[in-house]
Amino acid sequence: MTRVAKLNPVAQAFHDSCLAELDALKPGNVHRLGEDKRMSVADFEASATASAPAIGRAGLAVGKRILRAIEATRGAVKHNTNLGIVLLASPLAAAALGRQDGDLRTRLGAVLDGLTVEDARDAYWAIRLAEPGGLGAAPEHDVAADPRTTLLEAMRAAELRDRIAWNYTHSYVDIFELGLAWLKRARERWGDCAFAVTSVYLGFLAHIPDTLIERKFGANVAASVLDEARPIEAGLAECAAPETMTAPLMAFDLALKERGLNPGTSADLTVATLLAAALEALEKPQ
Repeated sequence: MTRVAKLNPVAQAFHDSCLAELDALKPGNVHRLGEDKRMSVADFEASATASAPAIGRAGLAVGKRILRAIEATRGAVKHNTNLGIVLLASPLAAAALGRQDGDLRTRLGAVLDGLTVEDARDAYWAIRLAEPGGLGAAPEHDVAADPRTTLLEAMRAAELRDRIAWNYTHSYVDIFELGLAWLKRARERWGDCAFAVTSVYLGFLAHIPDTLIERKFGANVAASVLDEARPIEAGLAECAAPETMTAPLMAFDLALKERGLNPGTSADLTVATLLAAALEALEKPQ
């Protein structure tokens, strides 16, 4: 991985996780073998470099960490590249930087339980600044208004339409019980390679309706993408040599992009999985 000058280990882990996700062939999403018409790999690389210092900065509250990271991103690129990534990464980084007892997942629970109204206010500003697609209006705690509740309560109101919010309210179950297990199995089988990251992405895509697609195109379309992903995921899981799945993966990539279907939430969950794995590795005795 490329090292960025003067990053602490948490910030470097975030930066490396963002770049590793770009290396993986992720059907429908931006990756080095297939860029999006609107956004390039270079945009995401610049976003990772710009936002990493804020993600890894000690002493920042979660909301402020989110806001500073998005402000830095908007200074580097002029459209939304990483809001979901930053929303998921900020509590993880705060847990890794904290001094509480327990493992990363235990400390993450404490971070989420301690979220405040000020965290919500800063996160809302970040969301407005990022201008994500498919956001729409919410019946309560809409980001267009000033929040009157904690960030966790705001996420609870959004959890049925946004899987990132759902993970806030369920202590990152998708990451710790699904993503990390898929990553571990893939690395044990193939080593620490880009196809191990692809397997995580396909796991999310094949088992959880992508809520970005769902918000933009509806539940039926999100369900159809999940059904399309399942045989691809199964084929990759059964491969001794994952390179043999390149052609079907690229065909699926093209099919999704021709329809304008970008499983962005699945990609965000993939980066969060890589980050959680890297942060857990930092805590292991060397």
